[in-house]
Amino acid sequence: MDILYTVEEKYLQAIEELHYGELPKALHFFHEIINSDPEYARAYYQLGSFYYYQFKNYQTAGYYYKKCIELEADFPDVYEHYLKLLITLKMHKLAQNIADKALAVPGVCKSHIYENLGLNAEELQDFTTAKEHYKQAALATASQDEHEQFKDHLKRIKDKQNANRNMVYAYLG
Repeated sequence: MDILYTVEEKYLQAIEELHYGELPKALHFFHEIINSDPEYARAYYQLGSFYYYQFKNYQTAGYYYKKCIELEADFPDVYEHYLKLLITLKMHKLAQNIADKALAVPGVCKSHIYENLGLNAEELQDFTTAKEHYKQAALATASQDEHEQFKDHLKRIKDKQNANRNMVYAYLG
C-alpha cells in the first residue's frame, strides 16, 4: 500500500533516499513522480543529475535538465549542472546561452556560473575571456576558499599566456 499521497511527499521521500545512499529507491520515486505529474520540474532535475553523475549518460541527462528548465525556468539549481554538462559535450554556444539565462535567475550562484564560463573559455584557449570570467567569479563570491580558488585559476591563465609568448634571444658579443 502506497502511503505517500502527494507529489511533494514522494519528492521528499526520494530526496531522503538519496541522502541515505539508496539510489535505486530514489530513482524509482523520481520516475513515479514524473508518471503521476509530468509537470513536476524538480524531478526532472534530479533525474538529470542521476544520468549525468551516476550513469554518465549525457544525452539523457541533457534531456532531463532541458525539460526542467522548460517547466520551471526560475529553478536555480539546474543551471550550474546543465552548464557543466554542455561544456562536457563541447556545446559551447548553447552553454553561453544557458549561462546568460542563469545569470538572470534569482538564487543562482553567479560565481559558479562565471567559473564554468571561464573553464569553457580556457578549454577553447580563449585566455582573455577566461580571465574576465574568473575575475567576475571572484567578485561574485563571498567565500574565502572560493576566492582563493579563483585566484589560482587566474594564475594558471597567466602562466598559460606566458607560455605562449615567443622567446627573443639576444646575443651579446
